[in-house]
Amino acid sequence: MNQDLVHLIAWRVLAGDLLDYVRFCAVCPNWRSSTACPRGRDVIDPRFHPRRWMMLPEGHGLYPAHGKLRGYIRFFNLDTGRFVRVKLPVFKDHCVLDSVDGLLVMCRDRDKAIRLFHPFTGDVVDLPSLAILAPHIDQDLPGASHPAHRFYYFGEVCTSFSVSATGVITVMLALGRMGRVAFATSQDQQWHLATWTLRYYISLSFQGKLYMVRMKFIPEENSEIFQVDPPEGDHGVVAGSSLP
Repeated sequence: MNQDLVHLIAWRVLAGDLLDYVRFCAVCPNWRSSTACPRGRDVIDPRFHPRRWMMLPEGHGLYPAHGKLRGYIRFFNLDTGRFVRVKLPVFKDHCVLDSVDGLLVMCRDRDKAIRLFHPFTGDVVDLPSLAILAPHIDQDLPGASHPAHRFYYFGEVCTSFSVSATGVITVMLALGRMGRVAFATSQDQQWHLATWTLRYYISLSFQGKLYMVRMKFIPEENSEIFQVDPPEGDHGVVAGSSLP
């Protein structure tokens, strides 16, 4: 088959599903050489994100690193209902905080470093450790002053990320238990905190932005929806706007 035609068909297959694209490229050496390999670029290139795949909870107390799973994790395709099993030894010393566009937001046990992980290729983007945010946890919260308990407040995470034209990744974390938004780029050495809090907000990630709903407890008052954009330039500011 003509190389240009193979290339065109491959991109159309990729528009449907990443794993179908991988299978297409593996048909023969000619097709493989005529198509782009996702490995090494699939985190920064949105075309290679496994958007319609989600990690499937096993239930029955079988957490991802459980011995009975032998290192395998199941993923479920939301469009086709198909299952795949992937061996991911990374769960031996990581936990999952969130998933965005099919990528796993992992926290490394030993130092609380955040990593964006592609489950089908193993590609990783390293981000700073959350441990640097521990002094910013409200000390009036239960257990916040105890070193063994304070990391509880890094839970209930909602993540968004965007990629610049130069390949720099900007990640925003809505830390629900802490009541703050943290952000960093793949070139940063630490996380930065927005100056405002998000108590009583429900967060949703969509197309590189965070959307937050502030619930009102008075029936006569309408809830408020806010859009939070990735920071630009000065890390002291995260842009936000109220939606009608």
